[in-house]
Amino acid sequence: MRFHKLKAGSEPGTYIVASSEVTEEDIMTMAKQLSRKRLSRGRTISSAIEVKDHLRNLMHEYESEVFGLLLLDTKHRILAFCELFYGTIDSATIYPREVVKEALKHNAAAVILVHNHPSGDSDPSQADKLLTERLKNALALIDVRVLDHIVVGTDSCTSLSECGYL
Repeated sequence: MRFHKLKAGSEPGTYIVASSEVTEEDIMTMAKQLSRKRLSRGRTISSAIEVKDHLRNLMHEYESEVFGLLLLDTKHRILAFCELFYGTIDSATIYPREVVKEALKHNAAAVILVHNHPSGDSDPSQADKLLTERLKNALALIDVRVLDHIVVGTDSCTSLSECGYL
């Protein structure tokens, strides 16, 4: 797999690729590179839709469940994105203690929880809703707000906040 350097084009939001022939796999690789860049330190979260698109690009192809955190400062600028737990095809064990440690490590004021469903279905399960409440309570003890919990599917993402669960 080749990794491409994207150069800024003459118009805002346009890019130039150095190689002349680009495969679908190359395009997906470049999309992941761009998503990682958009979720890098110092970027401000401007919209939930944009965040969901970038998280979907990064996590929709995993064959097992992966749980991560988007850590934010008081102005909702990104401090870090990290994948914390790796599970099986239908579950991952999440330890609130480790989530709290990661939030403290980055001095986060807020977090967006995220995990994928390898089945491709982004509908949150009852276990997802219970986990969200459990993590929200644990993080509240250290004054870290849970802004959202995003479930990544193959073609879409579901925001528990938009569904009224937060």
